[in-house]
This record gives sequence, structure tokens and C-alpha cells, in this order.
Amino acid sequence: MKLLSFSHNGVSSFGAVESDRVIDLGRVLPDVRDLSDALRQERIDELRTHVASTPPSLGLDEISYERTFPSPGKIFCIGVNYGGRNAEYKDGQDEAAKPSVFVRFPSSFTGHEQPLVRPPESPQLDYEGEIVAVIGKGGRRIPRSEARDHIAGLALGNEGTIRDWVRHAKFNVTQGKNWDTSGAIGPWMVTLDEIGDFEDLHLTTHVNGELRQDDTPATMAYPIEFQIEYLSTFCTLEPGDIIFTGTPTGAGARFDPPRFLEPGDVVEVRVPELGTLRNGIRDE
Repeated sequence: MKLLSFSHNGVSSFGAVESDRVIDLGRVLPDVRDLSDALRQERIDELRTHVASTPPSLGLDEISYERTFPSPGKIFCIGVNYGGRNAEYKDGQDEAAKPSVFVRFPSSFTGHEQPLVRPPESPQLDYEGEIVAVIGKGGRRIPRSEARDHIAGLALGNEGTIRDWVRHAKFNVTQGKNWDTSGAIGPWMVTLDEIGDFEDLHLTTHVNGELRQDDTPATMAYPIEFQIEYLSTFCTLEPGDIIFTGTPTGAGARFDPPRFLEPGDVVEVRVPELGTLRNGIRDE
């Protein structure tokens, strides 16, 4: 299934996509507030039953996409994870024994086809195309061999970053990663039954049609399954938590001179099995 969050005539809902049509599941499940709530209640299999019996009522061209997960739990981000990322950093340190982890707030993300917002405090809005893993079954100290059993599905993310604010303090990226509406999640979540080996997924990021990032999870220093094992060691993962699993080389900050995003630019993050997440840029 492809599950999304959307609004129609100003009313927010959630549903499933079949071809270019939307099944409005919010109308048939009044006790489920949104897609995040469906995950928390562990009702994704129930959604599948309703998708099979409910006809589509809307076209994709009739809706406005909202952030796929309106009220996520914990939002983890894994840094410097794809092959070659370590070489982007001037200190040239060896691969870390453990992954770099930081967190983001829900308000820092928007949805598919919604603009990312460049704040007046900095012109250094950058893109980071990523695969987002969505927790569907909670657990603590989850073995890597069982990690897929805890994943509801995958989505796409643009982990937009205000680069100069990342560098305000040593060992601290929080303030550069949490500007309102600086990143995006979408266009939908694809349930795990439609996804094969993670290493076969092909992630690309284009800016104004130009290829900037191009890689697969096969080059990850810390595969998605390991990330779930590691994160669940120090905290309980819960349904509705999401993990930004890392971005490939090619972010705008790594060009000489840097190529940051400007109003009018369009960023497209794509994995064929997951669709295309598209966002323009505007000034606040």
C-alpha cells in the first residue's frame, strides 16, 4: 500500500493511493486521528482491509499533500552514513565505530509539493535526499536479524539543513536541523510488503533537473537494520517513530563554491519503488 496524508477542501485526512486516485480512509475510520495515529494503534493491517473494500473518491490532482506523518513520535537522523561521506569532512577521521545520531522536530518538515522555507537569518538552505524508515512495531534491544519485522514501511525525505547554523557549536547540529519547514517527508509511505532488499533501492536527488546525489543503501556504513538494532539499545522504539537513514554525497555545501538552495529552485528526491518527493523553495 501507499499511505498518505492530505487535505481536501481544507479538511485534513489520510488514505491510500491506487493509480492516480485516493481512498479516503479518514472517512471510514473516525476513531483514527491521522496516519501517525494509525501507526501508534498498530492498525496498518486493518487499513489494508478497508483499502480492499472502499472505492477511491478523489484524484491526486484534487488534494493537497500534507506531511506524511502529521504527529510522529521520535524522529532520529543518522549522519555521515553513505559511502564517501566521511571524505566530505576535512578532518579525514576514520569511519566511526558507531553511527552519528541526532533528532529533529515535526515542525521542521512539510509535505510533498509544499515549499521548503529559507529563513532570513541565513542563505545556506541545503538539501539532503534520504530514505525514511517507519517503525510499525515497537521494541527494545531489537536484534538486527529481526529489524524488518518492526518496520511498517519506507518513505522519502529531504533532510533540509541550514548549514552555517550547524556549525555554531562543536558536536552540535540541532540548531541547524530544526528550522520550521526546512525539510520534507513524502509523498507517501510504501508498506514493507512492497519493498525487497533495501540494498537494491536506488536513491537520487535532482535540483532543477540536475543530478546531485546518486547512491544505494548498499554503501551504507550502518545499514537500516543495524540502525534499528542500535537505536533500540538505548531507547524503546515505538510505532510511529521515524528514522532518516542517511544521505549520499553531493549536498550543496560540498561544491566549490557551495550551491545552496534559492527561491524558485525545485528539489526532487526519488527512489523508483517509493516515488518522487518534490519541493520548491521560497523565502520566509
